[in-house]
Amino acid sequence: MLKKNIKVLTVFGTRPEAIKMAPLVSMFIRTKFIKNVVCVTAQHREMLDQVLSLFNIKADYDLDIMKQRQSLSDITSNVIIGMESVIEKENPDIVLVHGDTTTTFGAALAAFYKRKKVGHVEAGLRTFNKWFPFPEEMNRKLTCALADIHFAPTQTAKQNLLNEGVEPSKIFVTGNTVIDALKTTVKQDYVFNNEILKQIDFKKQRVVLLTAHRRENWGKPMEHICMAVREIVDKFKDIEVVYPVHYNPAVRETVYPILDKIERIHLMDPLDTEELHNLMSRCYLVLTDSGGIQEEAPSLAKPVLVLRDVTERPEAVEAGTVKVVGTDKRRIYNEVEILLTNRKEYARMSESINPYGDGRASERILKALLYHFGLIDEKPEEFSV
Repeated sequence: MLKKNIKVLTVFGTRPEAIKMAPLVSMFIRTKFIKNVVCVTAQHREMLDQVLSLFNIKADYDLDIMKQRQSLSDITSNVIIGMESVIEKENPDIVLVHGDTTTTFGAALAAFYKRKKVGHVEAGLRTFNKWFPFPEEMNRKLTCALADIHFAPTQTAKQNLLNEGVEPSKIFVTGNTVIDALKTTVKQDYVFNNEILKQIDFKKQRVVLLTAHRRENWGKPMEHICMAVREIVDKFKDIEVVYPVHYNPAVRETVYPILDKIERIHLMDPLDTEELHNLMSRCYLVLTDSGGIQEEAPSLAKPVLVLRDVTERPEAVEAGTVKVVGTDKRRIYNEVEILLTNRKEYARMSESINPYGDGRASERILKALLYHFGLIDEKPEEFSV
């Protein structure tokens, strides 16, 4: 007998997850066949709350696990223990997780222990090096092993899953939900709330958005990134750098001694999602070690230099919108200099086709769930560029 509706337990714990799951949660709320229950772990407390407020999402459960200088073992064990009671109480048909965070892996493992199905949004991304990014690469692979349905954002991600032995019938290519989110947050007439951003003349100055916080970049790599940025600002007088600095003390203890109080370098607390997306839409180029920004910036026609040695998002590299430059000070400086002085190279990167989505990923994921549970007969059409 076919089910009349599906109970979906949606779990996320960090700002990037929340941004990408928010359009999906909003669609579930409007769908009569879905009963959606939202559980947040608050792996990142302040930054998560910003997104919940922006998208008007009310969590049914808040595990509130964050504590100062928490270890990966702390996060993993607290997520598993917290999710156990939520799953027992709600008895969902499926637990939906996103991407590669420790929340994602912990929630998927908790669902497996309770013999519940797992759906993995943004599945199949790989660097094929378990140490980069750390621990995200293994979080994704382990979640893949536990998942019953895989929502791959691209054909490349699908092929990675097929190569690992995932059954084709369990994979749905959907595009990335972050493109869905950008459609609601970026506004041409947006007015910044941040006082520093209000003072920047984006028409006269070329603004470089910098984000760097990855665990593998802590210490010397972060120092090299910061020193390269200082050289760039010193050489190019029309450049201003905006760096929303992650709250993690391991990041701040490196960044502030090198970059604080340097003219035309603006250090600030992490921006809320709407501020960040609109800053990205007006900046000149992006330096980042973030995964999500590698998807967001190309959608806004911004060249991206990735401050990592490898990326699990090769599609944008192949399309030409993203270049992986690592954390060597001289390499970073040289690659930024090219984009600041070579108009043809800048145009080539900014005008390349975004390979990550068309704004309909949430719709495809919804249809895939309904198809999987037998509520509709037609499998959703795959996203392709």
